[in-house]
Amino acid sequence: MFASILTFIIVLSILVLVHEFGHYIVAKKSGILVEEFGLGLPFAPKIFGKKIGETTYSIYPVLFGGFVRLHGELTEDGVTDHKRAFINQKSFTKVKVITAGVIMNLILGIVCFSIIYSVQGIPKPGNNVTIIDVAPGTPASDAQLPKNSIVKKVNYVEVTSEKLFIEEVAKFKGSEISLTLLPENSEESKVFKITPRSEYPEGQGPLGIVISTPYETYFPPIWQRPFLGVYYGFQEAFFWGSSIALSLFELIKNLFSGIVPKGLAGPAGLYVITDETRKAGILPLISLLGVVSINLAILNILPIPALDGGRLLFILIEKLFGRKIVPKVEAAIHGVAMVILVGLMVLVTIKEVITIRRVGFSGYLNEVMMSGE
Repeated sequence: MFASILTFIIVLSILVLVHEFGHYIVAKKSGILVEEFGLGLPFAPKIFGKKIGETTYSIYPVLFGGFVRLHGELTEDGVTDHKRAFINQKSFTKVKVITAGVIMNLILGIVCFSIIYSVQGIPKPGNNVTIIDVAPGTPASDAQLPKNSIVKKVNYVEVTSEKLFIEEVAKFKGSEISLTLLPENSEESKVFKITPRSEYPEGQGPLGIVISTPYETYFPPIWQRPFLGVYYGFQEAFFWGSSIALSLFELIKNLFSGIVPKGLAGPAGLYVITDETRKAGILPLISLLGVVSINLAILNILPIPALDGGRLLFILIEKLFGRKIVPKVEAAIHGVAMVILVGLMVLVTIKEVITIRRVGFSGYLNEVMMSGE
């Protein structure tokens, strides 16, 4: 239990500290007075606080978040240094400070994926073309081509790519050809006679099979791995970012359609997922950290008050209409939105705890996975 809680706190702390450090360092570099750098939400008295220079570094008991308190962040109430107050900065400076947290989470995700690829190897397309499915009522089905078999030759031509295989088969539409295949779990190749169709349904090919070229893993020289790791880390981050953005779009669309969202993971759900991932080892945990960091970046950039995207939205509105929004009004909107978000988080957490007590950790994971299908 102690290891589970400690791992969860470490993962959560890394995510929050990296995000808030982005705000912190850009604010400092921009000459803005940073009053406090806090880990946790300030809904209860701080359990630790130390002032170093002009900034207080603190820890609060509610560890589901963090913050950087900037001088004059939302209003001019209590401002003593107008030149260094956030509210008096130019729009471009504000945008830099606000987006820095999101950028840092994206960078963390890329770093995590880069570590995974650097350690576990770099993927590359293999040379084996594999039959992964055979459609019924097709030449492939009639010829009884075995699934998961490797295509070695089309007639006498050795197959080294999907493109070559497709081109060779296309040359002999309406004529019988010989396919040399290596069936799964077999050491001997077999030859199959088959006649490619000249006409076939949409979505099928002349043979009626689905082919794939499985990726292989290779380990380049040590000095190359960090560079290749970063390259593939970018690709992995883009993949997860796109997937998360599409999921959020579907979620919002369903909400407007009156469909109750399922498969949402709050703090309790993240604890369960982190604990199960911890049991699999350090690399899966690093991968999870990368995925959650990308998720956090995308959630934070949404144009919702109290989030970074909401702050950017107000700056955009000011630019479009050429009028400054009354600071106290903006502050009130962010405050109300924060209360709503925290309230939703509490409700999701209560629901998750009830589910976990009812079905256990593994049952909860199964419910989340099934609801996300």
